[in-house]
Amino acid sequence: MALATSAYGISFGALSVASGLDVWQTCVLSLLMFTGGSQFAFVGVIAAGGVAAAPAAIASAVLLGVRNAAYAMRMAPIVAGGFWRKAGATPFTIDESVAVGLAQSEPRARQVGFWVTGVAIWVGWNVSTLLGALLGDVLGDPRSYGLDAAAAAAFLALLWPRLRGRQPLAVALGAAVVAAVLTPVLIPGIPVIAAAGVAVAVGLFDGRSPTPTPTGVAEEKGMP
Repeated sequence: MALATSAYGISFGALSVASGLDVWQTCVLSLLMFTGGSQFAFVGVIAAGGVAAAPAAIASAVLLGVRNAAYAMRMAPIVAGGFWRKAGATPFTIDESVAVGLAQSEPRARQVGFWVTGVAIWVGWNVSTLLGALLGDVLGDPRSYGLDAAAAAAFLALLWPRLRGRQPLAVALGAAVVAAVLTPVLIPGIPVIAAAGVAVAVGLFDGRSPTPTPTGVAEEKGMP
């Protein structure tokens, strides 16, 4: 996972410099923002509209980063510890670290998976961002190497084993359809949030469904 995502960082570094940002500005984005989707959204809007589009670029990046707040709420009991431990985990609470952590069955393994993945990707992402920014002109279009799909492919590999049963499949298919339909017509960030709403809707529907009573229990209570 760290290797795949780090390779994707080369693509970001090259595209960021091509959009008009300096090498140091590109590196600061990876050091402080460190969320690939938000970074690509930011440089994409800047490339299209220049410095005047900075407010729109920031808004797009923030919208894509909203999901990390949901990740933080889910990972808080797993990270455990006091305020400073959880604050230290904040920069590393990303798609991949959360996915690897939740894929483990034991509490200790979940913590190790989260921390090792988050730190390894942070280091690799920043190193590869610098390389991509410095070698952007030499590399040409990084998308021609397939680097823009590396992180998505790795994340799908983690997600696939969890798609067992009708409910996870329904959520995955519904979210994919919503994201695919909205992506061409809405600004970056909105389709991601809308797709996440599919899981919320499915959860609410299940919560309102009547719980079936086991046959043995019904008979003991004199129910038909």
